[in-house]
Amino acid sequence: MKVIMFSWEYPPKSVGGLAQHVYDLTSALTEKDHEIDLITVGSQELPPLEIVNGVKVHRVSPYPLNPPHFIPWIIQLNISMLEKAVSLFNSNYYDLIHAHDWLVAFAGRSLKHIYKIPLVATIHATEYGRNQGLHNEDQNYISDVEWWLAFEAWKVICCSSYMKKDLKKVFGLPEDKLRVIYNGVDIENYKTDASKGAIKTFRKQFATSKERIVFFVGRLVQEKGVQVLLEAAPRILNYCPQTKFVISGKGPMMEELKNKISSRGIDDKVIFTGYIDDETRNLLYASSDVAVFPSLYEPFGIVALEGMATRTPVVVSDTGGFSEIVNHGVDGYKALPGNPGSLADNILKVLMDETTAQKISHRAYRKVRDSFTWQEIAGNTEKIYEEVLSSYMRSSWSKEAQEVHEKRVQSVNQHPLHYPREYNLYQQEGDFN
Repeated sequence: MKVIMFSWEYPPKSVGGLAQHVYDLTSALTEKDHEIDLITVGSQELPPLEIVNGVKVHRVSPYPLNPPHFIPWIIQLNISMLEKAVSLFNSNYYDLIHAHDWLVAFAGRSLKHIYKIPLVATIHATEYGRNQGLHNEDQNYISDVEWWLAFEAWKVICCSSYMKKDLKKVFGLPEDKLRVIYNGVDIENYKTDASKGAIKTFRKQFATSKERIVFFVGRLVQEKGVQVLLEAAPRILNYCPQTKFVISGKGPMMEELKNKISSRGIDDKVIFTGYIDDETRNLLYASSDVAVFPSLYEPFGIVALEGMATRTPVVVSDTGGFSEIVNHGVDGYKALPGNPGSLADNILKVLMDETTAQKISHRAYRKVRDSFTWQEIAGNTEKIYEEVLSSYMRSSWSKEAQEVHEKRVQSVNQHPLHYPREYNLYQQEGDFN
């Protein structure tokens, strides 16, 4: 199949887990001989076209019109994406469109109706869930766009049973429109080439050999719950005073979190690293005694898989996708969401029982290795594509699309010099499908 895909995140531009998801999914799909054209955000430092693991990555920039805030910036980005997509359609035929989240809804929906081909959407999270309700005009608008994308999509992919329930509740989506495909990780991406001696030296930047490290990595926003971890810190330090808390990531809560630790008098126990690259992340996992993800809202929770892939014991909040990934006491621990006492107690289980923690981390590694591979995820995505195309070919849209396509063919034949040679050869074959 030939797929045109939209995502506003793609490495090296990464805000959350979406960038890695799209990178791994597209790479795995090309391994199955599908052709993927991905349209994403660009910059002056990045090439406008790059082939990454067989994926054609097209980078565009929104119009430089200094929008007053994020929403008009996204609309400008979608117009640029749409312009690039139309230029690609001038020389290609695509079987379907795949859009990731509301941030690319306008481009995906427009192409669906222009060319009469089906749209598949992956919704990774909802504005309602992120904010535990809708509290202002911007949030209401984003939620409306999410609903609109889900309404326009032939099928909607979500990453957990929790998200499926959320989409049914928030948007009223019917059961037969939703499909659950878990995220995955490539274990090779979370290995470090550093020797044990190098890891030991790296670790000294954060803690002495006698100190334990509690590690958090993620966006510093309310929904990720890092504030709950800092509220749990005094209780952890009461039982394990030789503990350091390493907080990696950036976000709008940075100053608030620093004020929180100052008010508790634990400034010397908490280290904020800011943004870290992949190698530093892997070294921190290798240096840590426990990885903690105390999210209040987590549609899937790929960070838990990342921690498990590094053989680091994980403690997560018992919510969303985390609840489905982690088996409490078997391959990790689950704490009550938003409860510092519960979080502290579960972290202490790891810090005070190294033998059990080691067993748990080994079971977690095997679970990720055997059950969360991108090859399996790509196969499940492929099945949804096939299901959508089968339905599409039985619909009236298929005939309309062929008419649109034939008009484009006539235009190409009238102006052959304006199009690449391979497109003209493709047209001579006369194979619409």
